[in-house]
Amino acid sequence: MKWFSFLIAAIVAGVVYMLIMERDAVFEFAGIETGRPAAPAAAPDATSDVAETIENTDDGPKRVSIVAMASTAQVIDSAVILRGRTEATRQVVVAAETSGPIVSEPLRKGTMVEAGDLLCEIDPGPRIAQLSEAKALLASAKAGPPVARARVIEAEALLAEAEINNRAATKLIEGGFASETRVASTQAAVSAAKANVESAHSGLEAATSNVEAAAAAVALAEKEMERVTLKAPFAGLLETDTAELGALMQPGASCATIIQLHPMKLVGFVPETQVDKVTVGAPAGARLVSGAEVSGAVTFLSRSADPQTRTFRVEIEVPNTDLRIRDGQTADIAISATGETAHLLPASALTLDDAGVLGLRIVEQSDTGPVAAFVPVRFLRDTPEGVYVAGLPTDIDVIVVGQEYVTDGVPLKVSYQEEGLGQ
Repeated sequence: MKWFSFLIAAIVAGVVYMLIMERDAVFEFAGIETGRPAAPAAAPDATSDVAETIENTDDGPKRVSIVAMASTAQVIDSAVILRGRTEATRQVVVAAETSGPIVSEPLRKGTMVEAGDLLCEIDPGPRIAQLSEAKALLASAKAGPPVARARVIEAEALLAEAEINNRAATKLIEGGFASETRVASTQAAVSAAKANVESAHSGLEAATSNVEAAAAAVALAEKEMERVTLKAPFAGLLETDTAELGALMQPGASCATIIQLHPMKLVGFVPETQVDKVTVGAPAGARLVSGAEVSGAVTFLSRSADPQTRTFRVEIEVPNTDLRIRDGQTADIAISATGETAHLLPASALTLDDAGVLGLRIVEQSDTGPVAAFVPVRFLRDTPEGVYVAGLPTDIDVIVVGQEYVTDGVPLKVSYQEEGLGQ
């Protein structure tokens, strides 16, 4: 029975082989049509469209799919970017102008003081007595001028009397009623009266000078008394402790250091290539290393460059009412300059060419359709919304996705980011 099983297996294998490997020959032998069903006939115009599409696909250039965005330039406020620091508006070392021990309790650093507040007081010592003596001498000197003026009046009256007597004697001697001796006597009296007038005037001037000298002595004594109290020249913050109680002060010795932090100054240095963009009064702002942002206006621009760096000092005044800005903090400063035409684009769209030039890949129209092109740009500034760049036409299509995979002249298949349109 085994040979029968082998025979059946061989027959089945032969049938399967004929149906699979020799299918067309078997169907032809059996008279069965082997051709595939014909497709329905297409309309003439549809057939031509399909043929055209295939021709364009087979023979046309291969295009790289990219995403672009249409951008229109806008006028923005340009800015001069600097790295600078904060600086107190005023900082003064209050020093002694006279000598003596300190008799006031010290104020500790960090204390807020107002203009005119007492910082240090020096023992007045004999200065009070010297002031009293000077005032007494002034009072005594003031009594001299009235007496001197009275003497001047008296001397002038005696001079007038002597002149009258002299004129009378002269007329009498002309009529033979007086002797020459009498005329000589009246003339001598006139001369003596004139001398007394001059002396009285000198006395008046001396008395007036004595008053002035005494007044100067009083002023000097009062000034010396003022020097024993050292006061704050302006409202501010004590940067150091005031002089300790009992410390001996000498002229020039420091009582305390006081700084004014409101308003605060921002100090930067502008390169000579950008100095013409900065003007006094221009709006400016800064971001401190702490993250705080402040704004103000330019109050000073140096006319003389630093001989080492060839930069120009610029100062910006900003409010600091809460004193949160400290003296000497680093700050990134931006000073508003003349407006400039620029495009706001994603930072990711920026790329470099083979020479390392910063620029963008854009879409240009050619005879064969859109192609890629590289254009250099000038970076202006960075913002949370993107980057501002200049040096481009007013209207431009910028490649924002796929710019790394194309070079100049590569054909493109463009999809627009805003409108979602293919091209």
